[in-house]
Amino acid sequence: MSKHVRLRKFNTKDTYSDQVLDNDLCQVVIAGNLIFLRGQVGSDFDGNIIGVGDPATQADQAMRNVKQLLEEAGSSLNDICKITVYITDRAYREAVYQVIGHWLKNVFPVSTGLIVQGLAKPEWVMEIDVIAVKSEDCC
Repeated sequence: MSKHVRLRKFNTKDTYSDQVLDNDLCQVVIAGNLIFLRGQVGSDFDGNIIGVGDPATQADQAMRNVKQLLEEAGSSLNDICKITVYITDRAYREAVYQVIGHWLKNVFPVSTGLIVQGLAKPEWVMEIDVIAVKSEDCC
């Protein structure tokens, strides 16, 4: 039985200091050849919010994070199978999906898009959830 690999562990009391939380989480779980990413938003890995009020800039930062996390897991954008995109306003859909489409050109994942009332921080206007399957010939 294989052990799950957990990358970039953190606790929510550190990342959400303005909220009373204490949850042990991570950015990536590798289970066999499956790779699950934590939802990525318009923040860098130091916690800086990038592109406040700009859905395209936030989507670009989220996809930069996705690319980096997949590479750290020994994978790539080409191994993405499923994305779920959350946006806080229908008006952001075109800008967000144009950016994601640029990053995932010729990848062809399945996709679900949802309009939600809000995300964990009010400055975030989009989030992307990714599941990938590591290919044999990757990286």
